[in-house]
Amino acid sequence: MAAPDVEFTMKESREVMKFLFLKGKSAKEIYDDMLVTLDENGPSSSTVKNWVARFKTGYFSTEDEDCPGRPLLFTVPEKMDIIHTMILVDRRIAAEKIAEILEISRERVGLIICHVLVTKKLSAKCTPKCLNADLKRYRVVASWAILEHFRWNTAGFLAELVTMDETWIHLHDPETKEQSEEWRHSGSPCPKKFRTQMSASKVIASVFWDKDGTLLVDYLEKGATITASYYTSLLDKAKQALVSKWWGKLSQGVLFLQDNASSHTAEIISRSWMICILKC
Repeated sequence: MAAPDVEFTMKESREVMKFLFLKGKSAKEIYDDMLVTLDENGPSSSTVKNWVARFKTGYFSTEDEDCPGRPLLFTVPEKMDIIHTMILVDRRIAAEKIAEILEISRERVGLIICHVLVTKKLSAKCTPKCLNADLKRYRVVASWAILEHFRWNTAGFLAELVTMDETWIHLHDPETKEQSEEWRHSGSPCPKKFRTQMSASKVIASVFWDKDGTLLVDYLEKGATITASYYTSLLDKAKQALVSKWWGKLSQGVLFLQDNASSHTAEIISRSWMICILKC
């Protein structure tokens, strides 16, 4: 009668190999016997040889041994200190350069930098301008004034806040790749567009806004510059826009924020603030 088609687990196969080994059979005899009985479901010849060699050493356990996983890399404290010093001396030094100097692997350097020293490379953040000590002190004083105003009127702080800024706007600004995305069926050709560039012509736009939206957008005439008199008229337009959009807001008081450009800090502007009931 043919033997039934039965699959043995790895542990069961090892128990069978152990039993046949204790009966005095060799590795080849054990393999041939299990091949006849289990056919393709039996262990390979190399597996039988490995387990028979283990049994010969007196190790008869058929359980799987615990796998410790990848061994941790050993890091010499002196190497850590040297790498830390090199980073402090040159913040932009490459990991490959450190590995070359210390004659260790790039992987080891990355492990020390990221996991031991807990350090990562950050790109420089662009700032609008480089401030000197006086400008920094001025901003600190203005920030403290805004903070005190916030503490005094926390609930209505945002309702009183009005700010402005100036920016260059190109007469033609091509759409970005994300803006040109279209919904298409699978297999449809990709949309195409001609390569275009921003126009050389551009204009300065002065924008006033508060928490509820834009109050005023004014475009400077081509060839003109922003002067104190122009900015005074701009504040008058902002006042009218504020009155027409949010009636009663000026009577409650407005906290007006702006940069410290020379045309914004002229004496005539201070008098205009008093007329417009704008307080800073």
